[in-house]
Amino acid sequence: MAEFEKANSIGEWFDQRLNVKAFTKVMMTEYWIPKEINFLWAMGALLVMLFKLLIITGIFLLMYYKPDVNMAFDSVNYTIMQEVGYGWLFRNIHGVGASVVFLIIYIHMFTAIYYGSYKKGREMIWLSGMLLFVLFSAEGFSGYMLPWGQMSYWAAYVITEIFGGIPFIGGDLVIWIRGNFYVADATLTRFFMLHVLLIPVVLIGAIAFHFYTLRFPHVNNEEGEFFDYKKESEKYLAGDKANSKVIAFWPDFLSKDFMVIAIFMVFFFYLVFYNNGFAMDPVNFDKADGMKTPAHIYPEWYFLWSYEVLRGFFFEIGGVSGKDLGLMAFGFAQGIFLVLPWLDRSPMVKPANQRPVFKYWFWLLMADLFVLTIFGKLPPTGINAYVGFFASTTFLGLFISLPFLTTIESKIVGGK
Repeated sequence: MAEFEKANSIGEWFDQRLNVKAFTKVMMTEYWIPKEINFLWAMGALLVMLFKLLIITGIFLLMYYKPDVNMAFDSVNYTIMQEVGYGWLFRNIHGVGASVVFLIIYIHMFTAIYYGSYKKGREMIWLSGMLLFVLFSAEGFSGYMLPWGQMSYWAAYVITEIFGGIPFIGGDLVIWIRGNFYVADATLTRFFMLHVLLIPVVLIGAIAFHFYTLRFPHVNNEEGEFFDYKKESEKYLAGDKANSKVIAFWPDFLSKDFMVIAIFMVFFFYLVFYNNGFAMDPVNFDKADGMKTPAHIYPEWYFLWSYEVLRGFFFEIGGVSGKDLGLMAFGFAQGIFLVLPWLDRSPMVKPANQRPVFKYWFWLLMADLFVLTIFGKLPPTGINAYVGFFASTTFLGLFISLPFLTTIESKIVGGK
């Protein structure tokens, strides 16, 4: 056993046993971040802040929520919203936070795509980020069911029904997920367990892993510039901070993050107090009724683009039914972002505006996702159905064509 000298302070006592100073150097004061980055790089810290808010408010809501089909709706809309002191505030923060967290996730995700932050050694950063996207999606979907309103019930019915399209095991899988032949009390309690325990625990681990993947290949920068971090950090430590291309994670980088978070929280609490309706679907204020189907079923806004891809194919093509085509397209949409580092075959690690071909692909994708999101909430009738079909096929075509387009781009860049 190692021999310890008497500590002169509490900090020294902890340092002798936990090596706090070395850990702080590795993770904070000597963890180097490129100097040339903008406020979009603060989205990660913002997501951590929102996740903490969701956990804290979720714990308060958990004290009064009843995971039972006969009591869930009233426990949310009457007990929490009307009887518990400031219950309405915690629910509004939780509801708005659940929506806003996806807005920040999408900004974070497409910032990475725009700046090529998934390329050349940063593949694990991208893969861990996509794992987080999947987990947050599962957390959002499981939480959406808990108020047990009409849209909660029927959205759960439609989404769980999707698994029925899996060959051979689909039917049994749907029953296993629901815990019943239809969405019922067993389904609610299972989703409750997923939402408050299993998924949050996995999320915490995935967040830690995502930060770990950032530590070694380092954060990307606005110009996609590669430089010697060791040499630049030596300049910084020698006092030549002006000419160094890096800054310390703490206090330099995090101080900028805190400023962005402070500005964002003003916007966030404005939504919580004055415009929280966008996060609360009016149909969901009607209690779930399995005998009364809403005129139009749709998920929350952050799932609308993939929902429209699912229902975009409404007629048979080549002997394959529209339902099966939609399921295949939906599966494609869920997995295609995961392999983006290998679809983009251009050697350029530059912002999209500096890439001769990719810039058109990127903005076409943004426009297409915008159309899919808008039409995902509209009834799939008349012209809406054909716009959805066109936008869905465009989405598939963009990713299928990406390897070919970026190969052309690599030849253009190589010829310069």
